[in-house]
Amino acid sequence: MNNIGKTIKKIREEKNITQEQLAEKLNVTRQAVSNWENGKTQPDIDTIIKISEILEVSVEEIIYGQKKITNEIVTNKSVKIGTQSGIGFGAALAMIISYVKWQSIGWAILHGILNWIYVIYFIVKKY
Repeated sequence: MNNIGKTIKKIREEKNITQEQLAEKLNVTRQAVSNWENGKTQPDIDTIIKISEILEVSVEEIIYGQKKITNEIVTNKSVKIGTQSGIGFGAALAMIISYVKWQSIGWAILHGILNWIYVIYFIVKKY
């Protein structure tokens, strides 16, 4: 398993960002960044997401220590279509599972609505 702290340090240094600067952008102490980089503690997933945004790398690169290489080129249009299909499929699946488990259309509708709220929250959060 990769040491997340070592990866953060490597990328941070490549970007010429000090521990103090990174800590300030994350609203944490410099000691917290130092502890991550020295393997004493690890940032939580929300912090890893923020770090990836600040360092302009993917979350996967921070976690696995390398860029994920894919063999296919994805255009913005295909990503949007795939995301829309996934969202619709996810909502339908949540509703079906809820109906089968609780045998109630009310629960199915509730879980479908909750799924859409969750999706909208992350879409708004991203932009």
